[in-house]
Parts: sequence; C-alpha cells; structure tokens
Amino acid sequence: MAFLFQKFQEAVKTLAKNPMFAKNPMFARDPRQLQFETDINRLFLYTSYNCLGGDAEESDAEEIIQMASNASVAEQQKQVQENVHSQLKSFCKFMDEILLPDVIKTNTAPAVDSPVASKVHHRSGLSFAVGGSGSTERRSAITETRPLKCIEVSQRLKDLMGYTLAVKPSKIPHKDAGQGLFIDGEAQVGTVVALYPGVIYSPSYYRYIPGYPRVDAQNPYLITRYDATVINAQPWGAGGNAREVWDGSSAMDINCTMQNNERASDRVWKVLSKPLEGRQAGNNVDVLERRNPLALAHFANHPAKGIDPNVMICPYDFPLTEKNMRAYIPNILFGRGEEANMRRFGSFWFKWGGVGNSGLQVPVLKTIVLVATRALCDEEVLLNYRLSNLKRRPAWYVPVDEEEERRRWS
Repeated sequence: MAFLFQKFQEAVKTLAKNPMFAKNPMFARDPRQLQFETDINRLFLYTSYNCLGGDAEESDAEEIIQMASNASVAEQQKQVQENVHSQLKSFCKFMDEILLPDVIKTNTAPAVDSPVASKVHHRSGLSFAVGGSGSTERRSAITETRPLKCIEVSQRLKDLMGYTLAVKPSKIPHKDAGQGLFIDGEAQVGTVVALYPGVIYSPSYYRYIPGYPRVDAQNPYLITRYDATVINAQPWGAGGNAREVWDGSSAMDINCTMQNNERASDRVWKVLSKPLEGRQAGNNVDVLERRNPLALAHFANHPAKGIDPNVMICPYDFPLTEKNMRAYIPNILFGRGEEANMRRFGSFWFKWGGVGNSGLQVPVLKTIVLVATRALCDEEVLLNYRLSNLKRRPAWYVPVDEEEERRRWS
C-alpha cells in the first residue's frame, strides 16, 4: 500500500498544479471556484484511496487516478460524499455497539428519559438566541444508553475502530498554542478523523450569530464552508456526559458585548447590523450523543513553520433521512431550514428575491469533517486554517500556501 499511496501523492501534486478545470476559461475569472474544485479533487483521491483497503492492486489505484483526471467536479463531489458517508456509517454502528444495550438494538424496548437531559441548564447567550430547550415529547424520545463516561466511550471506540481523539496541551512551540487535538491510535490516509460540531448558520441567519457582525472577535471556534455556511463550535465545548436534547446551549460563557471605545465606523456597523433575537428564527433541538469521541475537530491547531498539515477540511452534507445516525452528527441547524436567496454587498448579506430552492430531494445538514492527508499515528492533528490575507492575521500564523489562501478568499 505504501507504493500505491506514493502514486496517489504524485497524482495529487500533479492535478493541483494543472487541474483539469483550468482548461476551461470560464473558471479562470473565479479563483475561489478553482480552489474549491482543487480541494474536491484532492478529497476524491484521498477518500477513494481509503476505500481501496489493504487488498488494493496497482490497477485499482491507476483507475482512480484516471477518474480524478477525467470525471466532472460534480461527479467527484458526489463520490466524496459517498465515501465519507460510508465511513461515518461504520463509525455510527461502532457507537451503537458501545452505547446501546442489546435489547435496544432490536428497536423493541421503550425509550426512557435521560437524567442529564432533564436537568436545568444555565442559559448562555447562544442558548437565549436559539430559544427553549425542547419539548417534553422530544425529551421522552431519548434512547436509553449504557452509563459510560466519555473516556470509556473513547477507549472502546479505539478498540473497535483503531483510533480515537484526545485534547491535551499542543506541542506547537508558541505561547498561544493552548490545547491541541491528538489522534490516539492509527488512521490511514483518507480517513475521516474528526467531526466539526456546533450550530450551523446559513447566510440568511448570520445576524443571529452571537456578537454579529464582529463574530470572530472573541470566538476562535467559527469555521466557514465554501458555500458560506458557518458553523459555531463554541457552545459544543468538549461535549457532555450523556445522550441528551441539545439546543445549542452549553456551560461555556459567550461574551457578546462590544468595547466601550467605539469609533464612528463601529457605530455604523451597529446601526446596520444589530443582532436579531433568535427566537424569531425558530427553535431547533435534537437528541445528540454528547460523548462523541470524534466531535473535537475545533481543537485542531494550525501547523508551525516548516510543518505540513496532516488533515484537510471536507464539506459533508449529512442526509437527515438517516435517522439511525442522527445522534452521532454533532450539529443542529439554526433557523427553520429554508434556503433564502442571499446576495452579498461588502461585508453584509441580504435576502434577495424569494425563497431559494436548492433542488435537493433530501434535507441535509451542511457540516464539516476533517480527512487525513497521510497515515496518522499517535500524533497531533494539524489543519491549515487558511486565514484570509485580507485581514490582520495573528503573530503565530504562518501561511502554508499563500496562493491557496488568495484563491480561497478571493
């Protein structure tokens, strides 16, 4: 397999330098689209390589490389979704094996209330924005699970899957590195290593993000997909101690106040972009497994100078029809789920025209996972943050590839 992976790595480098869509002059005017398609191309190769397994032959690898050169971006994107979904389906089965009593697996046993879900939560800023903590009916639908602690769930997952995750002091030599994400065990290239948890905001609901418009001023746990979907992992924290109804609230304090010394431009921002009360936007809650050992992607650090990242971001649209998997997808959608046509003017997003229609036949959660770009073994998980070069970047940030960043944020 080492020889086959070397062929894949060479293909990744070649296609990245000379992507097939670069031949199309239509995309030459859209660097952002070009970078998106380059990323999908890489994800197609990595996740497809992972699907080959240990019995793969050279001809199999060559066929996938040929497909990466000839298949359309839409076809590759669809295959990436299928590859990721297949891995997550296996992960969810392992979690069921760990947490569900044998009698529950037959789906014949009655559901019971979770003692954790029924306790009163302290309301955080985001909890107030999202709304109530769920109906009695939703609470009574919580499946009974084994009373295992987070560390026990994590260790059993490692025994079944070969790896788990841990959060501990980062090894990056910088005073601001703080906590880092580490893989405990081994994962092959193309493996879904971690899930990015939290509350999902479409552009039509940006104004409900705590602290809007300066949402990232005191929140380092925000991430954006190419389609402008934002995920806020701050309220998820490090998870919880049981399967419970989760409405986006947590014990983590979210400071939404602005500084007193405001400039004239700050006052304009406030007038134009006063945050809205979230209760107007609907009240989404779901029963989620808060002991999810992989829901820690937001703790991954950016690599230090001279060190390459070992994972990359992969957009993953989770189909909400997969009811048996839902508890292990650590995200909730803010708002009622409709897709509005949005248009951007400068730093602001406005609704434009009527409600949009994505054409999707299946409702999805637009999430993010981290995919390994090489084999990992007992090491820190490092992600290229690709911070925008249009804003002042922190002192610790060292660009991995300036050209990629320019295209990503063009």
